[in-house]
Amino acid sequence: MTKTEQRTAITAGGALFGKLKALGIDYVFANSGTDYPPIIEGLIEATQDGLDLPVPVTVPHEHVAVGMAHGYYQISGEIQAVMLHTNVGLSNAATGAINAWCDQIPMLLISGRTPVMEGKRFGARTVPIGWGQEMFDQTALVREATKWDYELRFPEQISEVFDRAWAIANSTPKGPVYVSLPREILCETIDPAGLGAPSRMAPSASVPDPDVLAMAASLLASAKNPLVISQRGAGSQEAFAGLGQFLSDWALPISQYWANTPSVAQSHPMHVGSSPESLLAEADVVLVINSLAPWFPDKVTLREDVKVIQLGPDPLFSRTPIRNFPADVTLAGDLSAALLALIGAMKDMKRDETLLGERRARIADLSAANRNAIVELAERGNRSPMTKEWVSLCLGRAIKGRRATVFHELGCPLDQLDLDSHNSYFQEPHSGGLGWGLPAALGAQLADRDRLVFATIGDGSYMFANPTACHQVAEALELPVITLVLNNEEWGAVRQSVEGLYKNGLARQANDVPLTSLKPSPDFAKTAEASRAYTETVTTGEDLPAALDRAIKVATIEKRQVLLNIAIERNTVG
Repeated sequence: MTKTEQRTAITAGGALFGKLKALGIDYVFANSGTDYPPIIEGLIEATQDGLDLPVPVTVPHEHVAVGMAHGYYQISGEIQAVMLHTNVGLSNAATGAINAWCDQIPMLLISGRTPVMEGKRFGARTVPIGWGQEMFDQTALVREATKWDYELRFPEQISEVFDRAWAIANSTPKGPVYVSLPREILCETIDPAGLGAPSRMAPSASVPDPDVLAMAASLLASAKNPLVISQRGAGSQEAFAGLGQFLSDWALPISQYWANTPSVAQSHPMHVGSSPESLLAEADVVLVINSLAPWFPDKVTLREDVKVIQLGPDPLFSRTPIRNFPADVTLAGDLSAALLALIGAMKDMKRDETLLGERRARIADLSAANRNAIVELAERGNRSPMTKEWVSLCLGRAIKGRRATVFHELGCPLDQLDLDSHNSYFQEPHSGGLGWGLPAALGAQLADRDRLVFATIGDGSYMFANPTACHQVAEALELPVITLVLNNEEWGAVRQSVEGLYKNGLARQANDVPLTSLKPSPDFAKTAEASRAYTETVTTGEDLPAALDRAIKVATIEKRQVLLNIAIERNTVG
């Protein structure tokens, strides 16, 4: 029997960590503040008493902490916790919460709250910030980006509140939840009995209605010109493999338009690339798999008789105020389960093998032609400075056959990487909260230390990531993430957005576009070197493959973080 089990009372601050461990939380990514004394004191107490606890990870910036929890879940599939400092810490984390909400990532967001009392109670306000950080509604900072929120009222609520928080976060569709903790409550004591028990609430997981599944299956089976558009993966290794076989069996072309993560291998013969417009305009049935924005409405006109099937945890994306893509059939459920259910519903349906054979050959030819064009364009980018496409092609070749994951934030585009496995690539959330890529890569590396993990990011995104904090965490936790900074000394995405909207405008003709320049560029290698990273600056395309090989060697053999500062040309695609 542990000392804690013998106790009749334990501080609420210490009880909190014990409860999180019982919920399967392995890490608490924390940025502490003056509201933390009862948590720190309680954590020491719980450790000395032999309580099984998650590992507290000190993270010097809140945005990094939330990004790490995000990336950890993407690789492990396990929810983690982030602990923040009152309103100011929560505000620094708000962008990360928005990203997690957009990506349907479950996490427990926890922050302190300014002490309620001004005196006469243990834990009451003691310093001026106790008044300066008081808000009428602190939770408003993240309420729109969380599924559920609550402020702890009594210490004995800890078990039931966190059971509920965990279950809601893991329910379909998944997402972050938030709990605030007044300091006085954490200073009180509670009976430790039951703290080690798992949640008494099971997450809610929905599956598609069988009749609706049959309707969707019938539409796909009878389609003459079907198209699949997928944006957010397949949900599991089983579904990734199953979808690949399903596409081949039914000769279904798939486009991964602005994909956050792959649903099939890039080399799959039914994969037609990231631009669905030409096939979409001809399609009589479209299966949309968990895609927030499956196509660019102004670039295509759908057939009047087209039928669109929307499949995913929330097929209508109900918390997005305006999203009016057609949805003739909706299949709501956990992504992996819903996909496998649809595949199963079509298993015994009659197939016209002649029709499918002709379509399969036609789509395979289109797929091969697209792939050849992608490689040819990328190889033309081998110059000084090089293109993003060349960097991506070289990286794909360097990691071929390795168990690797690329976290992309305006860095290496997916098309040129030629990846072929589940969880091999994650793009920045469509919410666009910059600074996500490097923290997420750190979290992924912590979740799987034997995986080769890359963060490929633009120079602007790198600065948004609070790189000093990121490299400090990488060194402290011995995380050998390889960071590729694709440096064009500008906000390339902003410039491309201007030129895309004003196709014949002045920005296309200008040498310098206002509000986009990041000159003079800092020496990013020195930022990483401050935390003993291995660094190189690469300015010539032909030097990149060898530099990538050296980076991989350092990361895999020395287990040391790496940064390559790569000069790319301005205004490249991707």
